[in-house]
Amino acid sequence: MISSVFGGAFRYLSRLTGSRRDRIANRQLGGLLTFVAGAVNAGGFLAIHRYTSHVTGVASAMADDLAAGSFSLVFAGAALLVAFTSGAACTAVLVNWARRRQLHSLYAIPLLFEAALLLLFGVTGARVSSSGVALLPATALLLCFVMGLQNAMVTKMSGAELRTTHMTGIATDIGVEMGRLFYWNRTAAYNEVHPVKANRDRLMLHLTVLALFFVGGVVGALAFRTMGFTAAVPLAVALAVVAGPALVDDLLRRRAGEQLSDVV
Repeated sequence: MISSVFGGAFRYLSRLTGSRRDRIANRQLGGLLTFVAGAVNAGGFLAIHRYTSHVTGVASAMADDLAAGSFSLVFAGAALLVAFTSGAACTAVLVNWARRRQLHSLYAIPLLFEAALLLLFGVTGARVSSSGVALLPATALLLCFVMGLQNAMVTKMSGAELRTTHMTGIATDIGVEMGRLFYWNRTAAYNEVHPVKANRDRLMLHLTVLALFFVGGVVGALAFRTMGFTAAVPLAVALAVVAGPALVDDLLRRRAGEQLSDVV
């Protein structure tokens, strides 16, 4: 009984991060990562006083700082943008590397890398607390890199259907679909050819993503308020557990292939 449950969970997680994708797997993994993004974004703000996924705000702040002549802050904002972009580029490299080698763990690899970086953030928290602000710039860059890596992973995985950190776009899409939902199609002749209809599935998807980001933010804020930087450790462990089965599948297949080649 226990082995069958464990086997079912293993197969489910392997499918969740594996190369053979479907809409259900995309949305389930995207939902999990949206929750993580909300927790990291809100909790990270309490820890280092910066929203690390809010690229729009960073760019706006850079413009304000440049106009005010605060060039050091402009360079700091540029560093955050570079870190976020570098994280997205890292995902592209990892995913394409895995795809070239026909690995099943196509998205598990960047997910495990994200888990390692979150674990690093949680472990270095004690140093940040003890050394004042000495390591704060480095931790801000680290979280920006993580958010860029995660957002790019979900974008590639879902064919740009999902975003885990870009709630401005999510809120815009919700507004568009609600406008279509409440539109009154009163001209029957025109409605037969060009009716205005809301995509209810898309609307529910974006409402769910927004809700998960908010709930993740609440949980992350409470956790960081009570646990400090170590609140990132459970998030890292959860992501590692999700990524593990697909990686194990690849290792088992490689071992089986090596044994077959030895026999031949």
